[in-house]
Amino acid sequence: MAGVTSTAYGPAELLQRLRARTPATDSPITHVEQIPARTGKTAPWPAWAAQGVIAALAENGIAQPWEHQAAAASLAAAGTHVVVATGTASGKSLAYQLPVLTRLLDDPRATALYLSPTKALAADQLRAVAKLGIDGVRPATYDGDTSREEREWIRQHSRLVLTNPDMLHHSMLPGHARWATFLRRLAYVVIDECHAYRGVFGSHVSHVVRRLRRLAARYGGSPTFVLASATSGDPADAASRLTGLPVTAVTEDTSPRGATTFALWEPPLLPPEEPDLPPVRRSALSETSELLTDAVVAGTRTLAFIRSRRGAEVVATMTRRSLDEAVPGLGDRVAAYRAGYLKEDRRKIERALLTGELLALASTNALELGVDLVGLDAVLICGYPGTRASLWQQAGRAGRDGGSALAVLIARDDPLDTYLVHHPAALFGRPVEMTVLDPANPYVLGPQLCCAASEMPLTAADMSLFGAAAVSAVEGLTASGALRKRPSGWYWTHPGRPDVDLRGAGGAPVSIVEASTGRLLGTVDQTSSHVMLHTGAVYLHQGATYLVDHLDLEDAIALVHHEEPDWTTQARDVTDVAVLGIRDHISAGPVGLFLGDVEVTSQVVSYQRRRIATGEVLDTRPLDLPVRDLRTVAVWFTISPQALDRAGVEPPDVPGALHAAEHAAIGLLPLMATCDRWDIGGLSTANHVDTEAPTVFVYDGHPGGAGFAERAYAVAADWLAATREAIAACTCETGCPSCVQSPKCGNGNNPLHKPGAVQVLDTVLAALAESN
Repeated sequence: MAGVTSTAYGPAELLQRLRARTPATDSPITHVEQIPARTGKTAPWPAWAAQGVIAALAENGIAQPWEHQAAAASLAAAGTHVVVATGTASGKSLAYQLPVLTRLLDDPRATALYLSPTKALAADQLRAVAKLGIDGVRPATYDGDTSREEREWIRQHSRLVLTNPDMLHHSMLPGHARWATFLRRLAYVVIDECHAYRGVFGSHVSHVVRRLRRLAARYGGSPTFVLASATSGDPADAASRLTGLPVTAVTEDTSPRGATTFALWEPPLLPPEEPDLPPVRRSALSETSELLTDAVVAGTRTLAFIRSRRGAEVVATMTRRSLDEAVPGLGDRVAAYRAGYLKEDRRKIERALLTGELLALASTNALELGVDLVGLDAVLICGYPGTRASLWQQAGRAGRDGGSALAVLIARDDPLDTYLVHHPAALFGRPVEMTVLDPANPYVLGPQLCCAASEMPLTAADMSLFGAAAVSAVEGLTASGALRKRPSGWYWTHPGRPDVDLRGAGGAPVSIVEASTGRLLGTVDQTSSHVMLHTGAVYLHQGATYLVDHLDLEDAIALVHHEEPDWTTQARDVTDVAVLGIRDHISAGPVGLFLGDVEVTSQVVSYQRRRIATGEVLDTRPLDLPVRDLRTVAVWFTISPQALDRAGVEPPDVPGALHAAEHAAIGLLPLMATCDRWDIGGLSTANHVDTEAPTVFVYDGHPGGAGFAERAYAVAADWLAATREAIAACTCETGCPSCVQSPKCGNGNNPLHKPGAVQVLDTVLAALAESN
């Protein structure tokens, strides 16, 4: 069934079709935002642009650039570091292609480097540049999938190398002597989708960029940086922190855009299975699967974004099954797409979607960034993706051919999603978040300085490049023996290169191997392996279900076998937090608000088996996994027992009240910072040993912190007020996933006391207001 099925439904008609699945009196749609079409504003080709590049672009249907493309390209051509921060499908690629390709044509010796956060995006950009057919550029992707023979050819001949920060960090910079000619001639560095570099990953990448600048300067190179970003709170500042350079921002989007219908969708409540049980909200995965099924039957090319790898597999499997029941064979036009697939599988799926062989995908955010998916009509977003920037990136995947589009956000049963679908102004009436990264994080800075020293001895002149904290960090590394000071600089003392993981995964990824055949199914990062691949875990891969027979953390391998159980698994853990130091605090009478350094110890100790159909807990089985230690940054508040008593929180209810407030606060923090609930953790206790008071902690889930706790501390009143409103507005009586239950609670969401959580937060907010 190759070829694209043309849709008979526009966005409004498709939304009506989806709405018709439920009675009008019980509509799942809580809000519809109509985003009007926008006409484009063109500009003449800049006088400096090479005629060969202009001709090639014209042959590919680009008669003139949009005004923002010409403005950003001209800044870059003049040697100004620039970030173009405009909407999805606004043609940001042309803003860097024009100056880069012009320079490569005008100067046959010049080279350029392109960095993207994903392999898929680099491969997409390679296709776009190769399609222009400009002689002498010799573009090539250089990543983990590139063979040894190809790598040698690229080093010697390619003038436009498309890679990712990981490859730059692990291969190109350590082997800089072999790249000396390329670095000496380096004219441009393009950093695409730079808003993706946030948290610990972004902090690491900021130092990789500084190491690149340092080595290029050694060989005589002084490249101009051109960055492309989704719209963000302060793109110039974020780009400057990422590169360490002054950057000019171009933010006015002058490209045309088709109208978008954006619906907020809350799955309906299902009747209780027994009279005494409360109603349960239909899962977002099930709702997304049904909507995707309806869209495919309507002939609508649709992309469904799912938060987790397992969720993407589940939605694809359910959708294929439903489609095959309706029209035998139609299920073959739906697939899952996620990280962890082998290269051959990813490329096959990408080609099938572009050619129209596939009509729909259930994907993780692996397809959120940049890949040009021309012809999509609709996007389903299963669960708020964590930031408004990601939400608009995902919604922008549809309508990229200039036509109208439909985007639907399907709320998960969790506090933030529930809050957003009932407070649309929090999505549509606010700018996107600022990108949070912290290059001074000692757990990032120290290892990156070691990497730099292993590439070329550090000198006093390098300290300003790596920031104000570099001097003390180098002194500490010298005292520990990692670096050795000589008259010519600081030298790396060990024989091998420093082992530094940019993405904070904490070691090599765990390979998932089918025990009976030895076939490699995919990989999972070390951090997730304790939860996803523990012995006995259910693991999904391309619609097939596997059980984990054994997890070997030392050899980073999980052995699995194919099985179709009627149950799923959920890991449980225990956590403790110790206060190491206080950075800042607010004393508000019976309430204290703190920002500081903490040590978190956690251990996955067991897992539950739950029946798929009903969620019934079949049993709990013990696990013997190692304890994990995390030194990070936390925000926490304390409240005196007397204040709790005055608020009406009875002593037996205090643990549940604090626990419920902690869950909801974690769920709502992504409203304020560029994180999601999986980036952060929490702990609550009725009497913490270090604070000697009832305490709620929320901490960054990355060594040294990622900037999220600092952001929470800075906006604590707004954050906790939204948390309080989300709990109080929920119509349940005792607490549910829409308000205070957490999908990642290591204690099985017990105890929880919803009314007490509101009383706790009322007391905290009142005290903070009085202290101002």
